[in-house]
Amino acid sequence: MEKMFHPDKFAEIYDAYYKKCFLFTKSYVHEKQAAEDIASDSFIHLYEALQKGEEIKNIPAYLLTLVKNKAVDYLRQKTIRMRTHETFSNIDAEELEYRISTLEGCNPELIYSKEIQQIVDATLKQLSPKTREIFRMSRYENYSNKQIATELNIHIKTVEYHITQSLQLLRRNLKDYLPLFYFFFYF
Repeated sequence: MEKMFHPDKFAEIYDAYYKKCFLFTKSYVHEKQAAEDIASDSFIHLYEALQKGEEIKNIPAYLLTLVKNKAVDYLRQKTIRMRTHETFSNIDAEELEYRISTLEGCNPELIYSKEIQQIVDATLKQLSPKTREIFRMSRYENYSNKQIATELNIHIKTVEYHITQSLQLLRRNLKDYLPLFYFFFYF
């Protein structure tokens, strides 16, 4: 019996990854509308692939590959348009080329590497037990801030404080992987 794709499953994927894909893309293309278009196009492509019955083993890596490739295409087209209009300064050209090359060098399969996981694990160990627990509940168990506050019997502002502390430390420790930081920890 063939395994059928269920649209509710896609809604869960969309809810979990759209904002991450958007933020990752925006960190490279620097344009909100373009980032939204790229993220949306990537989800359409994913939906169509799932509808066709394609087996996708690692959906986050698949999505990241889609947004990466679409962002590279967008930046290349932008380079061509800017060169055509001769309004392209050397600094703009270098900066745009840098964004293209770093995106091309991004390997979604390696993102889930031991190196990054070790940095995240080491960072989380630096947090107080309470901050670590709140971060875990928020980012790994998808609890809302209100749910965490209720379960731990603390004020919602306390939850927000602990999450902010966690994200600041992770951002510092993952500075070499900043676009990926957005993909993994912001939603």
